[in-house]
Amino acid sequence: MQRRAQISTLLFTLLLSTALVPVFAQMSKKAASGKDFDATVAEQAKRYLEEGRDTFRFDTFGSEDFWGGKLKLHEAIAGEKAGGVGPGLSPQVALELGLKVDVNAIPKDVAEALSKGEVDLKDPASTLVLLKSNAVVGVTGFFDEQGKTLRSVGIQCALCHSTVDDSYAPGIGHRLDGWPNRDLNIGAIVVLAPDLTAFVDMLQVTEGEVKKALEAWGPGKFDALLNLDGKAFRPDGKTAATLNPAAFGLAGVNNHTWTGAWGTVSYWNAYVGNLEMHGKGVFYDPRLDNAKKYPVAGRTKQGHKQDKEDRITAKLPALHFYQLALPTPKPPEGAFDSAAAENGKALFNDKAKCATCHVPPIFTEPGWNLHTAEEIGIDDFQAMRSPDERYRTAPLRALWDVEKVHKGGFYHDGRFATLQDVVEHYDRHLGLKLSDKEKSDLVEYLKSI
Repeated sequence: MQRRAQISTLLFTLLLSTALVPVFAQMSKKAASGKDFDATVAEQAKRYLEEGRDTFRFDTFGSEDFWGGKLKLHEAIAGEKAGGVGPGLSPQVALELGLKVDVNAIPKDVAEALSKGEVDLKDPASTLVLLKSNAVVGVTGFFDEQGKTLRSVGIQCALCHSTVDDSYAPGIGHRLDGWPNRDLNIGAIVVLAPDLTAFVDMLQVTEGEVKKALEAWGPGKFDALLNLDGKAFRPDGKTAATLNPAAFGLAGVNNHTWTGAWGTVSYWNAYVGNLEMHGKGVFYDPRLDNAKKYPVAGRTKQGHKQDKEDRITAKLPALHFYQLALPTPKPPEGAFDSAAAENGKALFNDKAKCATCHVPPIFTEPGWNLHTAEEIGIDDFQAMRSPDERYRTAPLRALWDVEKVHKGGFYHDGRFATLQDVVEHYDRHLGLKLSDKEKSDLVEYLKSI
């Protein structure tokens, strides 16, 4: 009887120890992982930063099948002498249209020839040289095996959301990722394409109407909702396109577009990559099924895109990380009057009521940062095109720079040419009764942000 009890106790001990071995092993494994967790986080951050930058600058997401395969834009770029159509796109014209050149990507021999004035900037063949070097910011050229004939062209995030510092020449310099390209005339570039059938079919309008809409955009503007609602013009006859927004200084900011409830950077990357860049991927937004609000999107099922090949989704995490890492550029010395700015700061946080919505240091509301048109004292056209029918409280960023970041004006459509105009608007709308000196001091503070 005693022996049987001993055997039972031994079996129980063996079973218990066997059961606990995986638990102890798992605990040991977790402890080891926990010990290295900070290093793992740091490694992922480094990897995301590098991968995200590479995606932002160079990934076309397969968009060459649309811009080259369907629109045949590459043929207009090459010109008939190089196997395309028309006169071709010379570097001079490309720069006039706002395209930028990365000076770091220009081959040494080409750079030397440029400095000596030996490169013909009026010859489209010189544009092909730059494309082969991957030096045109936001654009990739695809050539035949011999590297002679341009077969297609794709675009990247950097096309609209990067510029250069003009360190070499106007339009040629080092990249400034996240800075909006307010010189880029997207509509005028797209109109060069020999075949606009894709837009004609999508919008169900004539080619002439497509061209009229695109040509109305002008430098620095793009209509990211035309493909949804087909509204090319506002009731006052002006273009419905909005200014290219900055993609820097967005960490901690909710709602990353001009108007409400579209989503944060991660949503907009998926939206733009799929529906604006026309890359290959998957996109889901059932709100676009609303045929009354979004007749074009509802008819074409843009809220349910399921390409067989997905070249976008896997890139979204690192791309998101890189964009949130982009810092707001600091004002250079002499960009504002320091003493006046100190006075303006006090006004910003009190009498002028700016900080009610533009809460420092993110300078937008922490949380649901949306307002009706009535609240901010403007028309509701653009707001009504959004899901929440409101305008976002734009985070105040680099307001001192009206040469690049805010070239073309302030607000979504540039309706206010200067910061003074913005201050005057709110002084009237909110009945602030600011003196001329207070307005001036407030402007100086805004330039310091």
